[in-house]
Amino acid sequence: KKDKMNFTCDTDDAEEVEIAVDNAAFMDDFFAQIEEIRTSIDKIDENVTEVKKLYSVILSAPTSDQKTQDDLEAITNNIKKMANNARNKLKSIEQNLEANEERVSADMRIRKSQHAVLSRKFVEVMTKYNEAQVDFRERSKGRIQRQLEITGKATTDEELEEMLESGNAAVFTAGIVDSSISKQALSEIEARHKDIVRLESSIRELHDMFVDIAMLVENQGEIVDNIEAQVSKAVDHIAVAKAETKKAIRYQSKSRKVCYSFFYETLLSTVFSADRRIVARTVYARYA
Repeated sequence: KKDKMNFTCDTDDAEEVEIAVDNAAFMDDFFAQIEEIRTSIDKIDENVTEVKKLYSVILSAPTSDQKTQDDLEAITNNIKKMANNARNKLKSIEQNLEANEERVSADMRIRKSQHAVLSRKFVEVMTKYNEAQVDFRERSKGRIQRQLEITGKATTDEELEEMLESGNAAVFTAGIVDSSISKQALSEIEARHKDIVRLESSIRELHDMFVDIAMLVENQGEIVDNIEAQVSKAVDHIAVAKAETKKAIRYQSKSRKVCYSFFYETLLSTVFSADRRIVARTVYARYA
């Protein structure tokens, strides 16, 4: 026997509308899981904002202090932990949806749309994190290049990339003359090099997750596009209903009560229809 979850809408003059959803207990658990994922994604977003602030602090000083590095490492680890947790839960939901792919019911449509929208939101937040990392890497690389120029060791972008890929700080400092200015420059070069090494390690750890979720979202494009189209249509209907209500007030004042009742019901039903749908902004991201 299947449990039912009923959604009803009742007004004075409108008929009661009932939508039956199979297995109400399961849907309660599903929405609890969805809320957990949403909360994790929001926390990741907050942490990304903090990471960007710490990146600015590091870049504004010749060398970063240990506390700043410790704070950055702690937040980075926290992001990685929450991101893996969110990814695993989204994958679990995806596998459940695939196992029940042939079922056609209201709860399946709800589950698919919720999963699609959260997957998009997750990719959007993680893409923002990845962009912050790439920006920090480029700015750190620029600082290294400027300091090398100060010491008389000019390098091209390609040469600098080769030095970074080698992972050997000695490559950066070979041939630099021993002077007080050079020591200061040397200290910053080594600090920036360490920053980039740590950063690239973090990027590598998250790379597979970026690709995994990005592929998932790409496959869901049709689902989310359909949601967006339905919401857009609902908004258009609301605009038409408002316009018709204004005409009713202007030209049919004698039957105002009847007109208000009719158009209010039209507007109300359209709003409820829109409220059942979720707008998901399409995010296109590629990961190398």
